[in-house]
Amino acid sequence: MAETFLFDIANSLLGKLASFAFDQVARACYVYHDLQGIKDTLSIITSLLLDAEKKKNQQHALREWLRQIQSICSDAEVVLDEFRLQVNLKQAVEGSGSSRMKVRRYVSSSNPIAFRFRMAHQIKDIRGRLNKAAADGVWFGLVKTDVEPRLAVQSREITHSYVDISSVIGREKDKEAIIQLLKPTHPHTGGDQSLCVIPIVGIGGLGKTTLANFLFNDQRIDQLFQLKMWVCVSDDFDLRKIVIKVINSASDASAASTFDSASSVAHQENIDHFDIERLQSHLRRKLSGKTFLLVLDDIWNDDRVKWIELKDLLKAGTSGSKILATTRSNLVASMMGTVPSYVLKGLDTKKCLYLFLKWAFKEGEEEKYPNLVEIGKELVKKCAGVPLAVRTIGSSLFSNYDLHKWEFVRDHGLWNSEMKRGDILPALQLSYDQMPSYLKQCFAFFSLYPKGFTFDSDEIINLFAALGLVQPRNGSEKIESIVREYIDELNSRSFLEEFRDYGYCFKFKVHDLIHDLAIYVARDDFVLVTSDTQSIPEQARHLSILENVLLDYTLIPKSKRVRTILYPVQGVGLKSKNLLHTWILRYRCLLYLDLSSSSFQTLPTSIAKLKHLCVLYIRDNSQIKTLPRSIFKLQSLQVLSLIGCTELDTLPEGFEKLTSLRQLYITTKQLFLSLDEFASLNHLQALGLYHCDNMKHLVSGAQTQLTSLEALYIQSCKSLESFPLHIFPKLNTLLIKDCPTFNLSFNYEGPTQRQRLRLKHLHLKSFPRLLKLPRWIEDAAETLESLKIRKFPNLKMLPECLTLMTHLKSLYIESCPQLVCLPSDMHRLTALEELRIYRCPELCQKCRAPSGEYRPMIGRIKRVSIGKH
Repeated sequence: MAETFLFDIANSLLGKLASFAFDQVARACYVYHDLQGIKDTLSIITSLLLDAEKKKNQQHALREWLRQIQSICSDAEVVLDEFRLQVNLKQAVEGSGSSRMKVRRYVSSSNPIAFRFRMAHQIKDIRGRLNKAAADGVWFGLVKTDVEPRLAVQSREITHSYVDISSVIGREKDKEAIIQLLKPTHPHTGGDQSLCVIPIVGIGGLGKTTLANFLFNDQRIDQLFQLKMWVCVSDDFDLRKIVIKVINSASDASAASTFDSASSVAHQENIDHFDIERLQSHLRRKLSGKTFLLVLDDIWNDDRVKWIELKDLLKAGTSGSKILATTRSNLVASMMGTVPSYVLKGLDTKKCLYLFLKWAFKEGEEEKYPNLVEIGKELVKKCAGVPLAVRTIGSSLFSNYDLHKWEFVRDHGLWNSEMKRGDILPALQLSYDQMPSYLKQCFAFFSLYPKGFTFDSDEIINLFAALGLVQPRNGSEKIESIVREYIDELNSRSFLEEFRDYGYCFKFKVHDLIHDLAIYVARDDFVLVTSDTQSIPEQARHLSILENVLLDYTLIPKSKRVRTILYPVQGVGLKSKNLLHTWILRYRCLLYLDLSSSSFQTLPTSIAKLKHLCVLYIRDNSQIKTLPRSIFKLQSLQVLSLIGCTELDTLPEGFEKLTSLRQLYITTKQLFLSLDEFASLNHLQALGLYHCDNMKHLVSGAQTQLTSLEALYIQSCKSLESFPLHIFPKLNTLLIKDCPTFNLSFNYEGPTQRQRLRLKHLHLKSFPRLLKLPRWIEDAAETLESLKIRKFPNLKMLPECLTLMTHLKSLYIESCPQLVCLPSDMHRLTALEELRIYRCPELCQKCRAPSGEYRPMIGRIKRVSIGKH
């Protein structure tokens, strides 16, 4: 699993070299052929990497060769970042004001000729090292492998339908729930459907196959179905092979019912040479006139065409036939299922402990070792409710009563246990192996955050974008859209949990065992710094500091390859401005610098030396008072967050120089913002004001427009009275929260009658004096997708335009106790997928199932949550 990570890094570099952006700038700067040489040699090395990983334990020199490749790749990334800087410079030149300004910036910073000379020796060095590495690889006798590792994944062992009932722990409720779904009278699986498909979905090791076994062998299943079949599909979704397996399973079932096992064997031997036409005819005869249950275990296929082909062949059974499918992928479950997926949860702590003791001790033996049982309780917590993890760690300690061994496993993690085929690590390895290379690299960055961390979409998008993990497939595709695709794919693979989509943003967590997996694959490139950290590997490139530790200057790497430094834990931050200065001088190629919860009064002026820096977070620094003007030399800076810097007196003039800036989040003591300097920021998409207590008006004057701004966040600005909405013509997201003096009922006056609000997401909170929502919301009725209103204690009715919001997907109402009714024509909101109503007593009563007055009206909405906290 970790063995393919270097392949993924090299593959990512190839992707960057082939990307639209690098192609354009390479041609413009006359270095296209030089970079093509690097690309060609890197392709050769990439094809040798998989063979090298297989043989590295047999040849010590190969391990050194792999380390050299990793070093070259790291240096090559820096070279490619120089090209990204050139792209940013080109954009800055094109977006700056006067012609004189353009010439001055162009000459003083760079031009294609100067850039080529400056980069020539670096490109030559990289090419030379790569050519030598390629020659060494051939000398080692390495064989080229053209198959991407995700296509050469380890195979899962074939499953079967038998299970020892006594070994199944804690799944009785799950079994009963699914048996209800299998009954023909269940409302979600009515008898009018010729073939109902029920997916069971969850991460690897959770017990999906065990649960399916448990069901398959229940006597009530024999009463519900005339024929039951079991097929392990795994990652080879070959139509012909699956049909043969179904026929053979049907034959086994028929033979079992007549005690004619010889018949079954004969069928299995005779049909292998059948073509698909004869096979489908044979299958239809097997299923015709029978009500069957077919378990399709371990489905990975997400090709809907292949699934429909198989499903059509299986429709030969009578009405009431069912397919029970197990999968790790929410996407696959959604594609296959005719009913909502049954999402399998982890076992509770009590059942996990019972299971652990069963695997770690002989029966009754645990009573002799109460000290080990106490450690076992801690180990069980690490398993996060996953039965296979419990079994793995329990069996690894079976009949071992050495206290130190148990403490080692407890303190050093599950992955340090010796594992065998079928244990939790190989089980999750299969999920990891199935990922494409671009997703594996992104996945590794989850290791930089503590367990239980709530990821925010902006943060993860900015991280992936800054580090070049996301490459637009054409010149216009948005990075945010691509990252959302990546996260959706990880979520579909059951790697994420508590995923919440708010329309304009999303939040999620990573399952504890998946977090352990991320740490395992990340290797020495990614380092979590705690009070226990004795040293940091020289090759470390991404540092995450989780505890307030006094960082010794000898501890931090001397390598210049560090690209990421972050403080992800609230309240843990950098206390030493001198150390920051050292970092700046040493790590000139930093891309992502998160100084949250730091405590210094100003940034060092040397910050300007971080010319590669894309993201700078200085959040929750209660001491910082000023920003140095040198910050405006950060031409690559895309994100600047100053949220929670409550002592920041004012922002320095000169923001128009940050021409790459996409997001700006501010806490400041100043009275207003001057939009003149922001107007030239052609890439500024998001602006946020938080705890700007002195600010009465958002801007001085209202003539300037921010034509690129798409999102405006205003929170806890206690003196803010209003702002001119028309200066944001492309605004699609507006959040206003906890601003007690804000006049929400201002009139929206666009510059022309044709220009209307194009809001997609509107979230409002804490407007105690408002009796009804403002009229300007009507102007967004045709575009609004999410509407969230909270803490309107005197709001008595929803706006009449609500039922005109035909694009509305999400409606959230909370703490509006005077609100007692919904519009009678709510049925017109055909796009509405989610309705949440909390702390609205009378309205909740009318919406609550099953007898609520409004229940028939809202029953068709996919996700309804009423009166829950």
